[in-house]
Amino acid sequence: MKNQASAGHPPQFPAPSRAWLLVSLLTVAYVVSFVDRYILSLLIDPIKADLGLSDFQIGILLGPAFGIFYATIGLPLGYLADRSRRTWIVAAGIAVWTLATAASGLARSFAQMFLARLSVGIGEAALSPCAMSLIADSFPEDRRGKPIALYSSALSLGAALAALLGAAVLTWTNTTENLALPLIGELTPWRIAFLIAGLPGLILVVPFLLMGEPPRISSSANRSHRHLGHMFSHVSRHGLTYGCFVSIFCYMTIVAYSQGWLAVMFDRTFGWPVEVFALYDGLLLIVIGPLSVMFAGWLSDYYSERGAADAPMRIAILGLFISVPPAVIGPLLSNDIAAFLVVSAATIGAAFISAVGITALLKIIPSGIRAQIIALYYMTISLAGLFLGPSLVGLLNDMVFGVDGVRYSVAAIPLIFGLPVMLLSPLTLKLYRRALEDPAFRD
Repeated sequence: MKNQASAGHPPQFPAPSRAWLLVSLLTVAYVVSFVDRYILSLLIDPIKADLGLSDFQIGILLGPAFGIFYATIGLPLGYLADRSRRTWIVAAGIAVWTLATAASGLARSFAQMFLARLSVGIGEAALSPCAMSLIADSFPEDRRGKPIALYSSALSLGAALAALLGAAVLTWTNTTENLALPLIGELTPWRIAFLIAGLPGLILVVPFLLMGEPPRISSSANRSHRHLGHMFSHVSRHGLTYGCFVSIFCYMTIVAYSQGWLAVMFDRTFGWPVEVFALYDGLLLIVIGPLSVMFAGWLSDYYSERGAADAPMRIAILGLFISVPPAVIGPLLSNDIAAFLVVSAATIGAAFISAVGITALLKIIPSGIRAQIIALYYMTISLAGLFLGPSLVGLLNDMVFGVDGVRYSVAAIPLIFGLPVMLLSPLTLKLYRRALEDPAFRD
């Protein structure tokens, strides 16, 4: 696709209606992806009973099975997105992960479920690098905060919908018999939940196949065909800046994935059934999550339009300081309602961080390797979250606090990872401002 700005004239962005339609469809796709990703964590017990799995095997399905390819294949997909039709890549990814989610409900063994989870990760890895590249080419730099925040709000909205769907299925499990479907056979409720979560997403494939995409915006002619070597060379030259930058967002994913233990924590500590926690968590997330993300995006645009180029980075740091204290204190409280509300308050800070990460990144990266760096960013924060968050809680349970001390393990994670990042934040902001002011940084 032809690059703009390389021809010496200002870039022409799509009409706002077309741009927002694209963002809306990408957001819906992201919601669907998160539902498909999250639903397994609420169906652990019936899956274990049906397939005869161990806790260790469930842990593999929750983390590495999904995460290995989700985190790593995004990099070559980002390279492809810098050269190919991004809307078609998104369509292919949707088809793969929705069919794989449905296939999870048909799995009859650990190996089959493992393969299905791998495929979910492969499909979902295609979405965000393409989505952020498309959004960057659809909106001027100082107006990207709100569309990126809308897209990012799918994280909390998707988690909320998955929690509510899981609560409904778990409640249904106690009141219904298995269902027999033609050509498929007898299905238990957890299997139907995967089919319900996966198959409707196929409808989204069609608009992405038919939709045109915006012209690529580039600031110079020599940036249009850079390969992975250029990207790694650029990142290594500015390793301290990128390392400090990504530390905030790695904290966010590590804590977010570690909180997959919250349902277990409230069950073991306060006696809350999983479906009760899922219902309360879903209702709360569906309100405060999207509102927090959209407010952060609005705030980023508000200050950016008034000349504060570092606004998204400052908002991310604010979110860090909002998130850490309640994430540490909440699990340690003795009252169940107070613990739930304080832990939920950490969601506001996490939403601030997730809302502005890409907005901040897009301000400093070269356009010719934009999707590749976005893919590397997602790979880094996803590997950190999937491999450090849930596994460290389990390790602390086994080695330090015991299975009934899961509340202490959950509280330790934001303290271990959040405190150093908070201490590093002044340097992070200083390096980010320096990158903004140096045109050579984006060459």
